[in-house]
Amino acid sequence: MMSIRNLLKASSLALSMLAINAQAAPDLERQQQLAHLLKHDCGSCHGMTLKGGLGPSLEVDSLKDKADDFLFLSIQQGRPGTPMPPWNTELSDEDIRWIVHLLRQPDA
Repeated sequence: MMSIRNLLKASSLALSMLAINAQAAPDLERQQQLAHLLKHDCGSCHGMTLKGGLGPSLEVDSLKDKADDFLFLSIQQGRPGTPMPPWNTELSDEDIRWIVHLLRQPDA
């Protein structure tokens, strides 16, 4: 039998997961703009097919061991000591979350 404390923890975790999943995705027009940015702006360093170049590969298999938070912060704040710039002045958190979601798709 689950204790009340464990039940509350489980409920809190479930509510947190719902909040994360309920975050609004950008509208269709913005999604198209972000997909274009991924291919062209990100592709200028990560390769037009995102298989790598100056920057590492952004293919699904290459990112499978990277947490979403790591990818989010890498895009938002850049990677000090590397050519990866911060994108937080150009992209909203919602935009960045959607790009991370897009990077997880096999056909991105």
